[in-house]
Amino acid sequence: KHSKKTSNSFEFTSYWADGNNEVIPDLVDFTKTFFAKHTILNILTKYCVFTSEELLLVMRPYQIVATERILNRIEVSTNYKKTGTIEAGGYIWHTTGSGKTLTSFKTAQLATGLPYIEKVLFVVDRKDLDYQTIKEYDRFEKGAANGNKSTAILQRQLEDSTSRIIVTTIQKLDVFITKNPSHPIRNKHIVLVFDECHRSQFGDMHTRIVGGQIKKGEKTIKVDKYFKDYHIFGFTGTPIFAVNAGTGGNPDLRTTEQAFGAKLHTYTIVDAINDGNVLPFRIDYINTVKQKDGKQDKQVAAIDTEEALSSPERITEVVKYILEHFDQKTMRNSYYSLKGQRINGFNSMFAVSSIPVCKKYYLELKKQIAEQHRDLTIATIFSFAPNEADSADGILDDESFDTDDLDQSSRDFLDRAIKDYNKIFKTNFDTSSKGFQDYYKDLSDKVKKREVDLLIVVNMFLTGFDATTLNTLWVDKNLKMHGLIQAFSRTNRILNSIKTFGNIVCFRNLQKRVDRAISLFGDEDAGGIVLMRSFKDYYDGYEGVDGRSYPGYVDMVEELRSKFPLSEPQIIGEQNQKDFIAQFGAILRMRNILISFDEFAEKELIEERDLQDYLGRYQDLRDEWKRRREKGEATDITDDVVFEVELIRQVEINIDYILMLVKKYHDTHCEDKEVLVTIRKAIDASPELRSKKRLIETFIAGVNDVDDILGEWNDFVAK
Repeated sequence: KHSKKTSNSFEFTSYWADGNNEVIPDLVDFTKTFFAKHTILNILTKYCVFTSEELLLVMRPYQIVATERILNRIEVSTNYKKTGTIEAGGYIWHTTGSGKTLTSFKTAQLATGLPYIEKVLFVVDRKDLDYQTIKEYDRFEKGAANGNKSTAILQRQLEDSTSRIIVTTIQKLDVFITKNPSHPIRNKHIVLVFDECHRSQFGDMHTRIVGGQIKKGEKTIKVDKYFKDYHIFGFTGTPIFAVNAGTGGNPDLRTTEQAFGAKLHTYTIVDAINDGNVLPFRIDYINTVKQKDGKQDKQVAAIDTEEALSSPERITEVVKYILEHFDQKTMRNSYYSLKGQRINGFNSMFAVSSIPVCKKYYLELKKQIAEQHRDLTIATIFSFAPNEADSADGILDDESFDTDDLDQSSRDFLDRAIKDYNKIFKTNFDTSSKGFQDYYKDLSDKVKKREVDLLIVVNMFLTGFDATTLNTLWVDKNLKMHGLIQAFSRTNRILNSIKTFGNIVCFRNLQKRVDRAISLFGDEDAGGIVLMRSFKDYYDGYEGVDGRSYPGYVDMVEELRSKFPLSEPQIIGEQNQKDFIAQFGAILRMRNILISFDEFAEKELIEERDLQDYLGRYQDLRDEWKRRREKGEATDITDDVVFEVELIRQVEINIDYILMLVKKYHDTHCEDKEVLVTIRKAIDASPELRSKKRLIETFIAGVNDVDDILGEWNDFVAK
């Protein structure tokens, strides 16, 4: 049993399931299917990954099914001589965050094991993904993927019989095909695996591989397919269907199915949330702008023009809102451990509509943070992107890594922002091509380690970037469809029990767009699963889609007070203790959700002192049960009780608070004994301070000079 959640603990296990993602919970059915000779042997020999960190990962059922279906498609289409046609390929729809890289890696790796396959090309769309993918691949198997820096290296690898899996970008492959019209690789039996197979593959590049019509000015040219003997597969979290397809470009390559062939397996965001592999979203739509003279909020009609949306008054108000709600949304009062470091709260990203707006927000944030003396680290990154066209599919245009295309004022601003970053982190990046790529990588790393609190972006980092510590996305941008789900999904990676959903705060009315995107990429009823419920539901209770009624916070607190009143000194009897632990644990989990709602302020129902009392009892029981377990006295009921260790830390009391109380006690000439009770309760409620209880009590008894209470305490501890 692990007290900490790691990838080895129960939270990261998954159920065995069938090909339609239906869980197989029954022990007899599970045994029949999982322990069938061919299944268990395949899992042990093919579907386990031993990472470079010496972790043994087993693929999840949906990942195994997808890989099997691709391998099966290669076998069957080869036997039926269908290679080089659409029937030899297909696409996998696995939602963002469900582990596509691992699945595509294993698929590529296992495909190289087929005796008749010469090469497997893993094709990515963006330079940054090239870097990330190789890093990911290397994590799964050192040196498995040959990343290539230039087209010349790509050519060398294509000619080298020992390099079986090659990671390349679409752009490089395109250059190679154009420059080498009659290379021997054209006739070799190969597999192409595309990561995130969306619009960028539907252009001329795709046509050059599979053949078809290409427009050159007024003329249309017919192109023969480049490879003769190939299979082409695509992975995507957000497929393009007829309903969200654009109108431009090649009419034969508008949907994912047209470009890649049949859908071979589906695992939607609804499946992933139900299985606990990604988190749901909680969305706030902020339509109010506070008036200057402090009068109450006034509803402001949705303003359409970008000009009005980027007015200095509105930007000031939005920044004010972000800073007022920053600690609440990113849960700065919650403590957890990240790679051995003790950290409080999460970090956030701010998606804005354009570079000029990005500039205004960055400067206004810096200004207000300085005025408030807040300790918040902000950063920004962007590069040239075509104008934000309101395309039907909502796909975010790729930003190039080429800063030369930026106009002078944007480049100067980027330079200034990178200089600010250099000053904070003692780095030395700039806007030259190499300097910018290095900045991108370093920034990506710092966001993952939660060293940057708020990152302002235009399009960059909204797709393909994973940081488990990111829990909030502030949005002032017209996201929709594919781009909306991609951007929102930056916040829903699983980390620990404090992070139970991704927070989305919209400063534009995107409600209709959100509903459309979720029904398209989930299903008609997906909203109930993908989005968190309203404050009223959590507070007063609700009936779930499954017909069950769920008690609200009010009922839970009422039950806690009537069953376990604080007037009774302790909780007697094992079953009673078990009921209290379950009841109080449920309240801690519910409070963890409610804290992110503005309405919860003033409606907490439990005073701080009472909450500390209950926390004290909760942890006394935890200590007692731990002792009993260690002595071998524990009964079987300790196994089905979960202590919310990470959530206890949310109500963190620090030593400063205790010292303030000690000072208060001394100011009354040690007569106000009530303060001592408060101190005792506070210590009992804090996991950090419980272990120092005797120390603190000895200090209180012997303290003299209250002018410099902190100095006294530090000297005392040092002694």
